[in-house]
Amino acid sequence: MNTEIKNKTKTIKKIEKKVSKKAELTISVYDLTGKVEKQLTLPKEIFAAKTSPKLLAQSVRVYLTNQRQGTASTKTRSQVTGSTRKIYRQKGTGRARHGDIKAPIFVGGGIVGGPQPKNYYLKINKKQKKRALIGALSLKYADGGLIGLSDQFLKIKPKTKILIEFFKKINLEKGKKLIIVPKIENNNLFLAARNIPRVEIIGVESINTYKVLNCQKIFILDQAIEYIKNINKQNEN
Repeated sequence: MNTEIKNKTKTIKKIEKKVSKKAELTISVYDLTGKVEKQLTLPKEIFAAKTSPKLLAQSVRVYLTNQRQGTASTKTRSQVTGSTRKIYRQKGTGRARHGDIKAPIFVGGGIVGGPQPKNYYLKINKKQKKRALIGALSLKYADGGLIGLSDQFLKIKPKTKILIEFFKKINLEKGKKLIIVPKIENNNLFLAARNIPRVEIIGVESINTYKVLNCQKIFILDQAIEYIKNINKQNEN
């Protein structure tokens, strides 16, 4: 992921110039039949913000590192259960000197230098986190990876076939990684999408920089955009 961000560094300035020239930022909002219902105007402060590659890389690194559980654990010879009796006498056998059976060279003995439980947690400033998310959304919009969905999708039946037909109607290629972002996680929408490979439902309150950058297309509902606007206002305050 970090290498992908570095590769995009050269194009970010060009994209920002293109976006800044546009009078309005708009995306097409599709209904369940695959037809354009309307054009939705997006706020420039969120979808045309300056993007910092270093901040994006930092946010992704913190997110991925914090996914590590750090629970891998091995036992040293002092922690292995077993007899402490000396396995054979010290001299006269012609063999190497040994103590108990828990020595690392014996099967079932302790492990030398093995992993121990560790906390990998990293922190990132709240304002940096929000700036990184807004920068990622701006980059996704500039790449043409942002698509609007009407409120009809909140009332969708829990059938996979409906979403598959919708993707076909908008000529979306198979195999692309997609994210659908409602205001809150909708159960019917989740049930309709869960059997489609590489399609994920994420409530807007759970969206983050890594998820935005790690997909080809983001399908976002009107209500979710209002939620993101409020996040930006809180960031400014």
